Amino acid sequence: MPQIFTAANLILGVIALANIFNHNYQLSIFLIILAALVDRFDGVLARRYNAVSVFGKEFDSLADMVSFGVAPAALMYSSLAGKWSLVGLVCFSIFTLCGGLRLARYNVSGTSSFFQGVPITICGSTLAVVVLLVHNHAVILASSFILSLAMISTVRIPKI
Repeated sequence: MPQIFTAANLILGVIALANIFNHNYQLSIFLIILAALVDRFDGVLARRYNAVSVFGKEFDSLADMVSFGVAPAALMYSSLAGKWSLVGLVCFSIFTLCGGLRLARYNVSGTSSFFQGVPITICGSTLAVVVLLVHNHAVILASSFILSLAMISTVRIPKI
């Protein structure tokens, strides 16, 4: 049952990417936010039904990488237009890299009552909303860089 929600998260991320390629940014932002809502349920259900597994943890991280790492970074890059393409590509790469590092660290860390670094779900969703609401390219780029650093930071965030 939890893997159904993880699969839905992944599919929403892929459809968000397809919409980015078609320059349908508002729909892609909606799909990234919807993926975040769906993602909230897979872990809850896995714990509730005693279905926690190594496979589920890995599958969830792979889905999260697409929906909250690649898709928001691609959205940011694609929305910047030509004049920011090199800086945008660097920020795209850094956000995706930091998201991957954040997920890898989470997967090898022991279970505890806190997250180390801001979760990729929060950072990816936030970046998507920034692209929607902020029309200043420099602010969008700076936001992506700050969110990248937040993912790999050592700040402790309580799990809820």
